[in-house]
Amino acid sequence: MSQFITLSIITLILLAFDFYCYKAILSVFKNWKPNTKKWFKIAYWGYTILLIIGVFCSVYFKTVLFLSLKSIILVAFFLTLVCKFMLLPFLLVDDLRRVFIKLSRLKNKKTTEPVKEVVAGEPISRSEFLIKAGLVAAAVPLTSLSWGIISGAYDYQVRKVKLVLPNLPKAFDGITMAQITDVHSGSFYNKTAVKGGVEMLMAEKPDFVFFTGDLVNNLTNEMREYQDIFSQVKAPLGVYSTLGNHDYGDYHFGRESTPAKVKNLQDMVTTHKNMGWNLLMNENKRLKVDGEEIGVLGIENWGMGRFPKYGKMELAHQNTEDLPVKLLLSHDPSHWRGEVLEKYKDIDAMFSGHTHGMQFGVKLKEFKWSPVQYLYKEWAGLYQEQNQQLYVNVGYGFLGYPGRVGMLPEITIFTLSKA
Repeated sequence: MSQFITLSIITLILLAFDFYCYKAILSVFKNWKPNTKKWFKIAYWGYTILLIIGVFCSVYFKTVLFLSLKSIILVAFFLTLVCKFMLLPFLLVDDLRRVFIKLSRLKNKKTTEPVKEVVAGEPISRSEFLIKAGLVAAAVPLTSLSWGIISGAYDYQVRKVKLVLPNLPKAFDGITMAQITDVHSGSFYNKTAVKGGVEMLMAEKPDFVFFTGDLVNNLTNEMREYQDIFSQVKAPLGVYSTLGNHDYGDYHFGRESTPAKVKNLQDMVTTHKNMGWNLLMNENKRLKVDGEEIGVLGIENWGMGRFPKYGKMELAHQNTEDLPVKLLLSHDPSHWRGEVLEKYKDIDAMFSGHTHGMQFGVKLKEFKWSPVQYLYKEWAGLYQEQNQQLYVNVGYGFLGYPGRVGMLPEITIFTLSKA
């Protein structure tokens, strides 16, 4: 009931905001014919009402139809909200300007002059200029985010990184390792493009591969259409994987353990096995080349704040004391600063995902920015503190917003080097 009240209050606020925008738009298009105004009204409020109904249905109805439409509804809601909030400052400036003028006239005891209609050939009024400028500003995020859906969602980028590990055994010097993460198969809508990304990965011929969590959005059965594609991810020294916060079914079943939730997790483990991936759940494996070994450790999800801590680092770390290099798979990069740096100083490098780079930002060779950096200190690329390193991959798939702007989907190829 509390959720319904919260949603209802938010809806009323947004409807008031919608009405504010609606009246402002009509005020600058006074010359529209009555029939044009009529159809604009129907389209504007019809879309708004359908969107609100869709949001409520996606929250309260768990049918297959609404689960499949949920992403579309939420994306439409997000795009609409962003555009209207871009318009808001211009409307406020215009209204504040009007208030200031009226107060000035009252102070000077002047009679308010009637507003003159703008006739053809005359400059537009300040109000009309501000509101039209606001509409142009609102179109900018709509255009860029729409382009991110059309062009960015499957525009896979191969990033090559030299990973220097001073204690690396000679047999591993120059060997290559790939990382992908955050597949989120429940969001995909283009199977051919997904397959193309896997082919790009395999064309790099890595010696071993890491997958660092979030194979699905909510349920293991989301992989049904994609298991055959990701089964093609193979490597001579193996594919090693771990679980992310979305892989446990918490967002569908809740935190409490139920038979259905347990079955979902069992199916997840089976899916990794069927694809030929070595799922590491608080455990480790030894990679051997020419008689020399390094360790691959995999921990279940360990997140800060509201994210669950299923990971048990002490189990993943045990019996690895003799290994000269330890590589850790841990989905959430906050684990690095939250536990690894302080307690496990022999972890040479950790590999994560989770942030997606918020699927929006700028990522250049010498500069990167995304709103997600205000939530995560380490959110994309390579980080180092003393002798320990962290790499955060911005993800292969997408969640919620079905696109990417600036933060394009990533396939990382590491070359291990002793110096």
